[in-house]
Amino acid sequence: MVLDRPRSSLRQAELPEPTPGPGQLLVEVQTCGVCRTDLHVFDGELPHPKLPLVLGHQIVGTVVGEDRRVGIPWLGWTDGECPFCRSGRENLCDHARFTGYDLDGGYAEYTVVDERFCFPLPQGYSGIEAAPLLCAGLIGYRSLRLAGDAERLGLYGFGASAHIVAQVARHEGRRVFAFTRPGDKEGQTFARELGAVWAGGSDEAPPEELDAAIIFAPVGALVPLALRALAKGGTVVCAGIHMTDIPAFPYDLLWEERVLRSVANLTRRDGEEFLALAPQVPVRTVVEAFPLERANEALESLRSGRIRGSAVLDVAG
Repeated sequence: MVLDRPRSSLRQAELPEPTPGPGQLLVEVQTCGVCRTDLHVFDGELPHPKLPLVLGHQIVGTVVGEDRRVGIPWLGWTDGECPFCRSGRENLCDHARFTGYDLDGGYAEYTVVDERFCFPLPQGYSGIEAAPLLCAGLIGYRSLRLAGDAERLGLYGFGASAHIVAQVARHEGRRVFAFTRPGDKEGQTFARELGAVWAGGSDEAPPEELDAAIIFAPVGALVPLALRALAKGGTVVCAGIHMTDIPAFPYDLLWEERVLRSVANLTRRDGEEFLALAPQVPVRTVVEAFPLERANEALESLRSGRIRGSAVLDVAG
């Protein structure tokens, strides 16, 4: 499925089988998660995608010619030489290339990947179950780590990432407070089923102060609301790659050593740590599967909030 230009429907196309270069693997795609980042690329909110482009960066597949299953994430290549790479921050590499953005991704039957930037996947997860771990899980995990040791954790936007992070947070002994779109009773029930001690609309105040909050929804207006809900010294983590403008807010919402920060991409270490942790929790992904040819429908279902958990393309059928 090919994106020719932003905001145009993905086009079903027959493409030549990709040829792996030095250090690359040819991978037959089994499944590919559908991520909100895909929507940002589709909508033109991320400015310089490779076009035409095959979207998708939560890829589960089998290496052609080998009995080896791999997971392919958003981070597809780094130079290994810039100051960020040399200081353990390859997620900030000046010349990084990203799967489904700079590099063709997994909305296809085959893809290629730099062998250094794919992961072995834990046993016990089918391809459909494993796909959301590769971005929703990884970015959620990195966001949770940057939230510190918060015992009272708020999650704004209870979708693909939050439904995974909630399980990890509970495993670590934290209490989860879930915020959904106002009036989304079904989403609030879903959050409670996954262990949230409280669930309500994003326009509501939690019953007690939060030690940290992670904002997954790409809505800038949530930032001052989350800051208002924080205890002294708390942290708000903005987990998305894109967000609408943050409205002005009074300094007293930030005062008393509250912290506002973003998350950018992921490191391979994040992936290794989270994929080792997931079966220990154990994380159970809730998935709605679509065939590859219905990728446009999957994107629109994600946009409208109709997905419970994660959307995944079942490429191999």
